[in-house]
Amino acid sequence: MYASNLAHNFLWSRLEVFVIHSRISENGLPSADCHTAMPPVSVLVNTYNHERFIAQALSSVAEQAFPSTEIETIVVDDGSTDATPEIVKRFLPDVQYIRKSNGGQVSALHEGVAHCSGDIIAFLDGDDWWTKDKISTVMNFFNKYPSIAAVGHGFYEADEQGSVRRAVVLDSEYHLSFETAAAARFAASVRTFGGTSKLAMRRQTLDRALPIPTELPFFDNFLFFQAIATAGAILLPQALCYYRLHGGNLYASDVRNEDRLRRKYNLELGLVKHLPGRLASIGVSTEIISAVLESDRIDSDRLRLSLDGGKPWDTFRVENAHFRSFYRDPNLGYRIFKYFVLLLTLSMPPKIFYRLRHWYSERNLRRIRERIVRAPVANPEVVRHTGTKS
Repeated sequence: MYASNLAHNFLWSRLEVFVIHSRISENGLPSADCHTAMPPVSVLVNTYNHERFIAQALSSVAEQAFPSTEIETIVVDDGSTDATPEIVKRFLPDVQYIRKSNGGQVSALHEGVAHCSGDIIAFLDGDDWWTKDKISTVMNFFNKYPSIAAVGHGFYEADEQGSVRRAVVLDSEYHLSFETAAAARFAASVRTFGGTSKLAMRRQTLDRALPIPTELPFFDNFLFFQAIATAGAILLPQALCYYRLHGGNLYASDVRNEDRLRRKYNLELGLVKHLPGRLASIGVSTEIISAVLESDRIDSDRLRLSLDGGKPWDTFRVENAHFRSFYRDPNLGYRIFKYFVLLLTLSMPPKIFYRLRHWYSERNLRRIRERIVRAPVANPEVVRHTGTKS
């Protein structure tokens, strides 16, 4: 039933776009927007209890250096209980506001897509915001590469008050594909640049990727990987959005708690469960699918052991798999270090080992180890971080 309704709404939205762009001017000639150089863009904003942030998000869309007549903004409110509805209504009639009962980000996406009429869909979380050249830059690349399925880009990390901490960018432009296992692993390693507020997709690709399993807490990875499999994706090096870290983040935050870890675990477990079938239906081989989800399988095992515990042998198995997958031809010094870590996994319960691992990571003790011995990773570092935390 959902697929049928989605198809019906899609056909009507295409008809509406045809009618709008086929208007005739008073002198009997086609109006100027009949032959627009760029396809219309739908900005799909999902929000839930973002009263402190939603105005900045919507203002960043309204202030885009892109023709406002070529942008429609759809806001899906997933049952906010704060002042979010009143704030969004200030932006009417320039935005289309849809309020629904709380059902999670995936259900908000399904609701919003049915109301989008653009050929390109750009996603935005209600607690993030964009640079003024976001849409124009992304659309230039969709026009430059008419067959590409999706575009992502770098971003700025900001704190709760909106102060920028650092830029997280790539060292160059990357064209992602699943042509080889190595290409698939690389694409999976840079998925953060195809996250929600950084992701824009062609409507026809999005429609093929739906529906998203409702058990997934988030939709971006599930869509992004299917887009790459369908026709490839481009990652732009520049930062075009501001990604806000705050205590209410459903996924990323400075605050580490069990609910957030459990949500991440459910996401990775859901990808491992549901994505293989979707990728196979597109024609992706078993070998490539395994490469795409390699890190998710390992990370979901790590999270399961850190949250629910298990046997020390389970920790050894998972950490050994990570070592073999992500480090190529390690030198003797790093082998000795890693064998010491593997011995530690056998000497303590998994929960204690992963608390110790988190402590090691949180204090950035890796930099001390790297002064002694460096590990050659399977995917060379292509991400640059500029600026420092305030």
